[in-house]
Amino acid sequence: MASFEVKGGFSLKGDIYPQGAKNEALEVLCAPLLTSEPVIIRNIPQIRDVLKLIELLQDLGVKVEKLNDNDYKFEASNVNLAYLETEDFKQKGGALRGSVMIMGPLLGRFGKAKMPKPGGDKIGRRRMDTHFIGFERLGAKFNYDTSNSFFEIDATSLKGCYMLLDEASVTGTANIVLAAVLAEGLTTIYNAACEPYLQQLCSMLNRMGAKIEGIGSNLLKITGVKSLKGTEHTVLPDMIEIGSFIGLAAMTQSEITIKNARVDMLGQIPDVFRKLGINLQIIGDDIFIPKQTQYQLETFIDGSSLTISDAPWPGFTPDLISIVLVTAIQAKGTVLIHQKMFESRLFFVDKLIDMGAQIILCDPHRATVIGLNRANALRGITMTSPDIRAGVALLIAAMSAEGTSIIHNIEQIDRGYQYIDERLNKLGASIKRI
Repeated sequence: MASFEVKGGFSLKGDIYPQGAKNEALEVLCAPLLTSEPVIIRNIPQIRDVLKLIELLQDLGVKVEKLNDNDYKFEASNVNLAYLETEDFKQKGGALRGSVMIMGPLLGRFGKAKMPKPGGDKIGRRRMDTHFIGFERLGAKFNYDTSNSFFEIDATSLKGCYMLLDEASVTGTANIVLAAVLAEGLTTIYNAACEPYLQQLCSMLNRMGAKIEGIGSNLLKITGVKSLKGTEHTVLPDMIEIGSFIGLAAMTQSEITIKNARVDMLGQIPDVFRKLGINLQIIGDDIFIPKQTQYQLETFIDGSSLTISDAPWPGFTPDLISIVLVTAIQAKGTVLIHQKMFESRLFFVDKLIDMGAQIILCDPHRATVIGLNRANALRGITMTSPDIRAGVALLIAAMSAEGTSIIHNIEQIDRGYQYIDERLNKLGASIKRI
């Protein structure tokens, strides 16, 4: 198990380029399974979850060619469905949450799929109902074998239909779309997720020959086609990494410019950080965060304390709740952080309290942060990263603290952030991988 040794108290300065978006990559990487023609995908982040999914596609028989550091060519002209029956697939698929995204394209093109119960962050219950209910509405039949935790899905004849999703699940919507583009007839999906990453997937599929209307809304209409062709696609910058850099700059009193941020696709992220009192400036497609010795939390119009909560797009992404929480530690004022979607995502705050933060964990979903306003610095401690986003929140806390911190289980951070130690060290951080 690898660890970070972090010496805190350093201010950073310089330009940083965000990696390609992890959550988009996990969706669009599975789209090549829908065609036998080559598909080129650019700006793929070199992170563990994405690389493991690429490896899984190779094991399925997809030809993968790495064109350069972040660009790949995929050709799924000879998919080996027999691999789905192997113990190797059970182990690799079960260890990777993103593996669920191969189900939609396999059902759409080949009429069957098999999937072990997927892994991922331990942030609470992450149900699969939306995926399977959507597949069933399209005509698929599935069975869950409790003895070996395998889902088996048969979809020899998918037919379009109307469906109202019980939740606007991003991966659920994406999986259903990936299946529906080759289904017979019209599929209408209401209460569909409309995140930028899903918009990217739908636009990519349309370039491959799909017929998807309503992109960017919660009402998608998909007219099935007989086959799809190849295309080229570029993954967006990772909005979660961009938000993490904004919080990092504020906590460490740093001056950072986030380059090529695709500001038009960030939604509420800049405004939420402005509510924390962070002075960020949009310059073209860059975000400049000047050095701030202090930042003050806003209040509501009636004077009550600020509440920040997550919600489906265009609401604030749940993946940045951990970052907002840690950033508020050194603000002036009080904020209630309400994590609605996952009941275990705030269970890292005990480590922040050990570092000197003033946080009240109200329940599994809510925490009140009483800002220190730089009156006291956090102190370095030894801690363990429980998940990707909490891991980076702890890294931000450690970089702002006095003394040295040790963060164990940084494999969790590596799952979502590309070469994070090397990139931050170039700006003046002191992070050693041990």
